[in-house]
Amino acid sequence: MFYRKTIKTQTKKYKKRRVIVSFCLSYIILFTSFLFLFYGPISSFREFWITSAMTTMNHRYLATWFYSDDYIQKVLEKNSIIEVDEISDPNQISFRSYTTGIYKNEYEKEILVKDDDNDLYKLIPITGNGYQGFLVAIYDPSRIHIATTNYLGVRGESILTVSKRENAIIAMNAGGFYDPDWNSNGALPHGTVISYGNVVSDYRDAQMGGGFIGFTNEDKLILGNMTKEKAISMGYRDAIEFGPYLIVNGKRSFIRGNGGWGIAPRSAIGQRKDGIVLFLVINGRLANSIGADMVDLTDIMERYGAYNAANLDGGSSSELVIHQKIINTPVAGGENGLRNMSTFWVVK
Repeated sequence: MFYRKTIKTQTKKYKKRRVIVSFCLSYIILFTSFLFLFYGPISSFREFWITSAMTTMNHRYLATWFYSDDYIQKVLEKNSIIEVDEISDPNQISFRSYTTGIYKNEYEKEILVKDDDNDLYKLIPITGNGYQGFLVAIYDPSRIHIATTNYLGVRGESILTVSKRENAIIAMNAGGFYDPDWNSNGALPHGTVISYGNVVSDYRDAQMGGGFIGFTNEDKLILGNMTKEKAISMGYRDAIEFGPYLIVNGKRSFIRGNGGWGIAPRSAIGQRKDGIVLFLVINGRLANSIGADMVDLTDIMERYGAYNAANLDGGSSSELVIHQKIINTPVAGGENGLRNMSTFWVVK
C-alpha cells in the first residue's frame, strides 16, 4: 500500500515537473522567436510590422513600443511611394461599347464579358499571394456618386445604413476621416468632399494627405493634387481627397518596398480608358488573407486595364456591399464587422 502511494506521489511530481518544463520550453521558444522576428537579421518582418502599424490611426503603438523614432523613420523612408506628378488627362478616356470576341488577355475578357441580364456591373473574385478579395467592374460611371453620413461632424454611419438610404446597388468605402478621440466614429472626413456638385465638407488637419479622387460631369475619373477652387473649376461632381495614387495616365507610381503602407485590408478605385470603372476591395487580417500592399493594388489595377487608379481608406474601413449584402469580410469588429464611416462610393 505504501509502495503504491509512493509511486503515485512520484508520478504526480513527475507530471508536475513535466508541465513546468514544457511551459518553460514554450516560453523560451516564444521569446526566442519574438527576438528573432523583431530584432533578428531578417528585416522583412520588421518592415511589414512597422509600416502596417504606422499607417493605422489606433495601433501605431505596436511599432513605437518596440522601435525608436529614428528606426521607424528609416523603415518608412525605405518603404515609400513616389506618385506620378500629373493630373489625369480626361481626353484619354473614351467611352465605347464592345461587340468583338477578341480580347487582349484573360483579364480583359473577365471585364468585358458581362453576366447574363446584368449590364450595370460584374463581380470578379481576386486571389493573389497571401490575399483574396473582389473586383467590381461598373459599366455605367454616370451612376457613381459620393454619399456621406447624415451626421457630418457628429458621427459616421454604417455602409449598410447609407446604402439602403441611397437606394444603392453597390456601395464601397471612400475617404479617410479625422478621429481625435480615437473612437473611430467617422464624424469628419479628411479634406474636401464633393457630392452631386456641392462641397459638403471641407475639414483639414495635420494628418490629412492625398489629392483629389473623383468624377467629373463627363463621368471621367480624374486624379490630381490641386486646390479646392481648381477642383470645382474642373467640373468635379463627386470627389474626395485621399491617396496615394497608384496609376496616373497609364503610368505606375514608383514604389519602394511595400510602399510604406504595410500589408492590410485595402480598397481602391480606378477607371479604364474605355470608361469602365473598377472598385477593388481586398480582405486582410484573416487566416486566408493577410492583406495587400501598394504593389499588390497597383498590379491588380494594371492587370485589369486601369488607366487611372488610386488607393482609398483601408484597414477596418475596407467594405463592399452589393444589393444590401456584405460581399467581403470586414474586420472592424462592430456589427457584421462594420465600422461607422463618413464617405462612401455608391452606385445608384
